[in-house]
Amino acid sequence: MKSDSAVVRDALGVGVAVGLSGFAFGVTAAGAGLDVLQICALSLLVFTGASQFALVGALAAGGNPFTAAAGAFFLGTRNAFYGLRLSQLLAVRRAVRPFAAHWVIDETTAVALAQPTRRAARVGFTVTGLTLYVLWNLTTLLGALGAEAIGDTNAWGLDAAGPAVFLALLAPMLRTTTERVVAGIAVVLGLGLLPVLPAGVPVLVAALAAPAVLWWQGRTIGNKRKGVGR
Repeated sequence: MKSDSAVVRDALGVGVAVGLSGFAFGVTAAGAGLDVLQICALSLLVFTGASQFALVGALAAGGNPFTAAAGAFFLGTRNAFYGLRLSQLLAVRRAVRPFAAHWVIDETTAVALAQPTRRAARVGFTVTGLTLYVLWNLTTLLGALGAEAIGDTNAWGLDAAGPAVFLALLAPMLRTTTERVVAGIAVVLGLGLLPVLPAGVPVLVAALAAPAVLWWQGRTIGNKRKGVGR
């Protein structure tokens, strides 16, 4: 069983690794035309990197602000599903729930669900959330202030930093064939629909890969059982 120190070490590693990519968001958002106050407000109040990158990416491409915001919102709805699972796992006090909900993102969810006990899950969630929130907002500010020194942000491809970090965290968790198939189909759906659907929507469609694969797997197992019964 993991000790608290081991959980803290792992959580700090994730928080630091992802938190530093806030610099890329700050630079990218500045390149999209947002001022420092707007950029920092997004990181402080929204605090979900994928949605933030989707929003500024749509704005940089000349999209309507309302459409960009809608796409970012739809992309962020996945956190509500994370919250349903984490509310049972963490079982935090009612007074703490609004603050905990703000930290329900991909990374805190992954760290919490990887723990063997409720205590370890709480420690992992809290340390990851605190580390990531502080670093993400600090590096966002630094990126926004240093955007002019970077020059052409599109040439650096910094808008891909957030998704790249998330994929690096996800890849080691794909241990079974089913998980790899789900990930593969999700990638195909997400990338294939990216040119034709508003920002954020392809990710929601890609999320259908999991229930689709599980349905097909269940159907295959059912057919095999019927064959054995005959």
